[in-house]
Amino acid sequence: MVRENGKLWKLTQLRALMKDVQVEGMKEKGIQALVVNGEDAHQSEYSTERDQRRRFVSGFRGSYGTVIVTPDAALLWTDGRYFTQALSELEPPEAWTLMREGLLDTPTTAIWLTANLPPKSVVGADANLISCTEWSRLHGSLTAAGHCLVALPENLVDKVWADDQPAPTANAILPQAIQYSGEKAGVKVNLCRDAMLDNEASVLVITALDAIAYLLNWRGSDIPFNPVFFAYVVLNLKDPKYVHIFIDRSRVCQQALEQLRDEGVDPVFHAYEDIHSFMKEVASSCTDDDKIWISNNSSYALHADCGEVKKHTDITPVSVMKSIKNSVEIAGMKAAHVRDSVALVKYFAWLEDKIKNTDERVTEISGAAQLEKFRQEQDLFVGLSFTTISSVGPHGAIIHYSPTPATDVPITDKELYLCDSGAQYKDGTTDVTRTWHFGEPTSFERECFTRVFKGQCRLSTMIFPLKTKGNYLDTLARESLWSVGLNYLHGTGHGVGSYLNVHEEPIGISWKPYPDDPGLEPGMFLSNEPGYYEDDKFGIRLENIELVVAAKTPYNYKDRGFLTFETVTLVPIQTSLLDTSLLTDEEIDYLNNYHARCLEVLRPFLRGMENIQALHWLEKQTLPIPLAIVM
Repeated sequence: MVRENGKLWKLTQLRALMKDVQVEGMKEKGIQALVVNGEDAHQSEYSTERDQRRRFVSGFRGSYGTVIVTPDAALLWTDGRYFTQALSELEPPEAWTLMREGLLDTPTTAIWLTANLPPKSVVGADANLISCTEWSRLHGSLTAAGHCLVALPENLVDKVWADDQPAPTANAILPQAIQYSGEKAGVKVNLCRDAMLDNEASVLVITALDAIAYLLNWRGSDIPFNPVFFAYVVLNLKDPKYVHIFIDRSRVCQQALEQLRDEGVDPVFHAYEDIHSFMKEVASSCTDDDKIWISNNSSYALHADCGEVKKHTDITPVSVMKSIKNSVEIAGMKAAHVRDSVALVKYFAWLEDKIKNTDERVTEISGAAQLEKFRQEQDLFVGLSFTTISSVGPHGAIIHYSPTPATDVPITDKELYLCDSGAQYKDGTTDVTRTWHFGEPTSFERECFTRVFKGQCRLSTMIFPLKTKGNYLDTLARESLWSVGLNYLHGTGHGVGSYLNVHEEPIGISWKPYPDDPGLEPGMFLSNEPGYYEDDKFGIRLENIELVVAAKTPYNYKDRGFLTFETVTLVPIQTSLLDTSLLTDEEIDYLNNYHARCLEVLRPFLRGMENIQALHWLEKQTLPIPLAIVM
């Protein structure tokens, strides 16, 4: 399409298409509002370049948000992680309104639409890119207000993007060996079939990409940083011998195919695009006694393919299975975090030396590159688990900041430095954040850092009943900040995959409830990452990965069972940045014990003259805090 009207050409052409769209069953042409998100057909958090429709339309590069375009307005809803970032990226800024989701005075998308659209308006969206849950919520609100939500016959953003839209990714699919997965694919499939019988479902549809990779013990690289691949899986108890896999079979390497069969799975391959026709055919063959198990987190389009067949819409059994790591996965995750901690210790030791003892300039970008080099030295390294957040001073207040050549600045001893990073190893996924000051922080920075640490310590040491939902634990990490009128606008923790997605559903710790959270159980891994951010000044975040383990308690109320956390991240926390007058004896003991464990575990990996700098730095950073300082 011709690009006219300067920076407004995308919105201009999108609005022109909105006027002319013809939806089946609608007498008149045109829609009055268009909903655009950044998800793919599997409702993935992170997307390929081809699926970055929200970014194409708005310029916003964050991983979460919803765009609404009307004839005279363009709005982006996103949460507190991205407020500052969105304001700097929306293009052109004068054409966009940022809707700060989570604030008391910000209406939801549904409320805004019902309040601002003309009577009997038609709202359009691509039903492949919106979950059934979100579609139902929006449809219900619009219908109650006299409006209509329709599934568009084609994606309007794709039409504007046209020839410039990147091609689909189609990378090779490789096996995840049993020495890392710890469980054969056939066993996992049989557990799914058992769950289907328990829930009286004859068909199970699996759409989440990490769930499919976990189930088949395969890994891919279709989405950056996430070792997944585009596919669907369907199990049907009417032909229980087979597992239906919707994928380009040529992408599956011979070793992956042989492993799948050796692990007891007999696959039937279909073209990836055939999932919709297949589901319609399955639905047409269902009887009144049949039920299709398809999660409400799957696309509304796939739900529509099921027609009037009864549905079971809970999360799939695979989602819960993969969140509870087996003994092999737990050992692998722990080992991966040890190696990752070695890389981080080397990096922070190297960085502090460059800043304090040399004239060599280290910037946000060059620092992140050096950290990646240290990780590449570690066994079983595959790649990063997300773009490194290497942020100095005011950039730290941009919660998901990613340095670019235009924004890159030196790391110095004048400002706080926040580094949030992670890696993918064949035996585990890591995610860790540390905040440092290599000079003299202000008293307010010290207080904020200390209160963030207190929150992390409080959560890490909590004992709670089995099956407690993560949402109930969130306030523990905020208590110290709240007591002085401070807060942070992101969740406190997320699930972590085993050589899978660094953000793994359905578990999490947040002020927002996770509707599918099954409750915490031993074997789950979550992040523990409170923070505090002063816009245009600094950001502070401390993040460890925690393993849920059984707690030893003198009592066991009604045989419920109690849990606590075991920290698997082993990177020192800067004691010189703490205001120790704010710490309790218990918090000091916690930190001293943690640092003793860091030193004990990591020291054997830092032998040799090539590691002497890192070892000396580690020994210094893990010195215990003397009680005399606090008294």
